[in-house]
Amino acid sequence: MTTTRESWEPALSVRQVLALERVLAGQPEVVAGAGLLDRPVRWVHVAEAADVGVMLSGGEMVLTTGVLLAGDEDRQTEYIRSLHRAEAAAVVLGLGRAFPAPPDVMRRTAERCGLPMVVLHRPSPFAELTEEVQSRLLRRKYAAVSLSEAVRTELTGLITAGAPVQRLLDEVARHAGCPVVVTNLAHRVLATAGARAAVDDVLRDWERIARQAGAGAADGWIRAELTCRGERWGRLVLCGHRGDRAAGRLLADRAAEALVLHRMLGGPAMPSWEEQSARSLLTDLAGGAVPARQLLPRARAAGLPVNRRVFVPLAVRDGDPARLDRVLRLLGLPGLAARLTDDTTAVLLSLARDQDARALTDHFAARLRTEPGAAGTVVAAADARTLWDDVPAGLREAQHVADAVTGSAAARDLPPVVRLRDIHLRGLVRLLRDDPHVQSFAERELDGLLRGPDEDLLPVLRTYLATGRNKSRTAQLHHVSRPALYRRLEAIQARLGVDLDDFEQAASVHIALLAHDAQQG
Repeated sequence: MTTTRESWEPALSVRQVLALERVLAGQPEVVAGAGLLDRPVRWVHVAEAADVGVMLSGGEMVLTTGVLLAGDEDRQTEYIRSLHRAEAAAVVLGLGRAFPAPPDVMRRTAERCGLPMVVLHRPSPFAELTEEVQSRLLRRKYAAVSLSEAVRTELTGLITAGAPVQRLLDEVARHAGCPVVVTNLAHRVLATAGARAAVDDVLRDWERIARQAGAGAADGWIRAELTCRGERWGRLVLCGHRGDRAAGRLLADRAAEALVLHRMLGGPAMPSWEEQSARSLLTDLAGGAVPARQLLPRARAAGLPVNRRVFVPLAVRDGDPARLDRVLRLLGLPGLAARLTDDTTAVLLSLARDQDARALTDHFAARLRTEPGAAGTVVAAADARTLWDDVPAGLREAQHVADAVTGSAAARDLPPVVRLRDIHLRGLVRLLRDDPHVQSFAERELDGLLRGPDEDLLPVLRTYLATGRNKSRTAQLHHVSRPALYRRLEAIQARLGVDLDDFEQAASVHIALLAHDAQQG
């Protein structure tokens, strides 16, 4: 990413120059362009010639006594127009012998051109005033260059050390003293940094604020474009920066450079910013450590509709987030998708209240299975939630259902979208797997097999019970003869001290085995 000199060069505003003690001693009065005093002053120049504009490069505050302009209104008019064409920051006229009072022609022309014009009612040595402003500008420029190098060095060091992008943004927010937001080109928030309360204030009304910042109407909002290999992909915004604007621009540019470098070094395997944003939000929702109400601004800023909606939490086993996101877009379903664990991707659908949540969820699962490599994908769903505060429990319920059905021999007989009512006993055992009483029960019931040397007996028992004690099917699945299976079942019963032909004893062993498998993950 490249920046122009104007985008970061430190400057004083016209207003700041007029507030300097040496300028105040001259009793300054703004007679034109009073609404343009925040223009940056890049330099101070003393000039009397009518064609002064040819000597300027833009951003100068021009000081003059008007001695060569007195008595010639045409030259006075051309003088102001020349400054305007050269994009001067302002003109300061020292009243005295040439002009004892502000000249109307110059004042009216400056007002029409939009050029701030200031008159000094008391004599003021231009040399001292110029020296004061120039020295301040030089000090600011040196401070800005020092800041630039310090920030660049610090961020580059973090990238070299393999720090995550959030660490970079936290450092930028610390330097800026304000919230930092990264968005895509559609203003969807991808990442944030800064004090949590301040960030939430920004995100609460993000759509309106983003439009104002984009139009340059928001005070203290500084943007830097994120461009990689000639293509813009996002923006970094300093939200409500209260320090020097030029330093803020420089900081934003340096931060943008670091983010682009971080993205380039990440390579194609690195998750997209959209996925990282969704993962952060869904992880916080499912974890429950942060109240759902506090996450509402983040969800809204991430592009998820939240007002008067129905939310359907899903957990997809072996689902690629990019594939899920693609299916959501194809079906026109608003939602977020992100990988929560190595084998589980969470999806949060946001539907209008008059839509059929169950039918749309089933349609989503059916369309997902038509994607290449997704034929065996397991889609688990919680019941739809009408309240945002109930979404975290829904995400945990969907994960619980997905855990319960994974590895089940009966998974092939389940509906396209598995819900809590579909997993029966296996779901209950999964839910209670961390209870010490359940753990003790499983160890006690299976003790003879867990401590035995024959490791192949436990899988045989698992298949035998999962198939409803079907000996022929069990022998077929384990590729053994019926007599060999009978010998193994006899060994299992002897080890456990049970009769598997007795329904109650078989049920007890089955529950213990389900609990053991659940505890083993």
